[in-house]
Amino acid sequence: MSEPLNFKQELTCVFGQPIAENPSQCMMEAAYKDCGLEWRYQTIEVAPENLEQAIGGLRAMGFRGANLTIPHKVAVIQYLDGVSDAAAMMGAVNCIVRKDDQLIGENTDGKGFVQSLKELTDPQGKKILMFGAGGAARAIGVETALSGAAEITIVNRSTQRGEELAELLKEKTGIPVTFVPWEGNYSVPEDVDVVINATSIGLFPDVDAVFPIDYSSLKPNMIVSDVIPNPPQTHLLREAAKAGCPTLDGLGMLVNQGVIGFKLWTGVDPDPRVMRAALEEVFGV
Repeated sequence: MSEPLNFKQELTCVFGQPIAENPSQCMMEAAYKDCGLEWRYQTIEVAPENLEQAIGGLRAMGFRGANLTIPHKVAVIQYLDGVSDAAAMMGAVNCIVRKDDQLIGENTDGKGFVQSLKELTDPQGKKILMFGAGGAARAIGVETALSGAAEITIVNRSTQRGEELAELLKEKTGIPVTFVPWEGNYSVPEDVDVVINATSIGLFPDVDAVFPIDYSSLKPNMIVSDVIPNPPQTHLLREAAKAGCPTLDGLGMLVNQGVIGFKLWTGVDPDPRVMRAALEEVFGV
């Protein structure tokens, strides 16, 4: 009698909104293949009212982990067995890791951004200006503060959300944090070291959206970054480059948070060059 076929594969996934071609799936599966791992990374659409059942299914089917997108990053916490210290500070989870029989929440977004930023400068002692007060801003704010940023200024249209994030960062990290209402074209102060767009302005399909700042206020000593991976070169980054600023695109953050999640799930260090090449193929860079 022939040996039975073994169809077992380790599984990871992303729970979130539907997209035609998930860049993260392409990136992660390229890394699995490069590392010789018979793993799969699946894209699974989950409605908010079905999140609890989805996490139960993840447990039952032995998934090794998962990523989460909007709108699940906060709601999922109640269904997990625990969260990391950083995720607890942020009150948001974008990565689930199975540890023995427990599902633990982590947040790799901010760590991925900081790792990308360190390719140009160490955030320690730097003055950070960040646009936005959503989940990405929360993660980046916490991790840049924990990495030694001197101070953070949050610029946001919603006063309530901006003030809430400023208070959270001050309370959790102890560094000076200021909130400034975003009205009209914001003028960047001369002493800022790093400018971060943590909003969705310019995200596909609104690729021609003009980022509302005074571009004449950007100086060559300022690093300008954008968390948007699609398109990699946003209007903000193109104009910042014209002003002589070093720039960071959103692919770096996406790759680095993927590297962290990959290691948490598999125990293996992937090659970030393979992961970025997969993303660049998706986006036609």
